Amino acid sequence: MLIVSCPCCGVTAEETEFHAHGEAHITRHSIGASDDQVETYLFMRKNPKGVHFERWRHQNGCGKWFHMARDTMTLEVFGTYSAQTYAPPEELLAKIDAKRPGWRAAS
Repeated sequence: MLIVSCPCCGVTAEETEFHAHGEAHITRHSIGASDDQVETYLFMRKNPKGVHFERWRHQNGCGKWFHMARDTMTLEVFGTYSAQTYAPPEELLAKIDAKRPGWRAAS
């Protein structure tokens, strides 16, 4: 069971209070996108063995969206951060680097 902290309201609870909604930081194309762009958005997702960035929603709480970094093999949660970002915060990346040296090369 994952223990997740919502960065929006500060609640820390079991994962059953939250809901995962797939990969974070993907480009969502709009009207006028090419077929290749739409195909990439719909079907091409990373499924890493290791560090992964995901979109989550505090389903049974504040209802807000946020991102979470976790290890898909060990289920270790490295941290959560606002969904209104284009990339993970540098502090979180440094924390992951300290625990999993070389993880970026595998991405």
